[in-house]
Amino acid sequence: MNKVDFLRKMYPVGCKVKLHFMDDPFAPPSGTVGEVMFVDDIGQIHVKWENGSTLALNVKLDSFSRI
Repeated sequence: MNKVDFLRKMYPVGCKVKLHFMDDPFAPPSGTVGEVMFVDDIGQIHVKWENGSTLALNVKLDSFSRI
């Protein structure tokens, strides 16, 4: 199983994640919850955040957890 397939299994469409830290000026505040929309072919986890934004998580740079 490659990295992207592993991430798709760990973060399936519809699962919830909680943001701890994202170094991005457009990032939602820490503690924001979102729903996974999909994992793209380079392994970014695309999330619809509860504040209405849609910003992808980078598993190497961002801190988050599945809830």
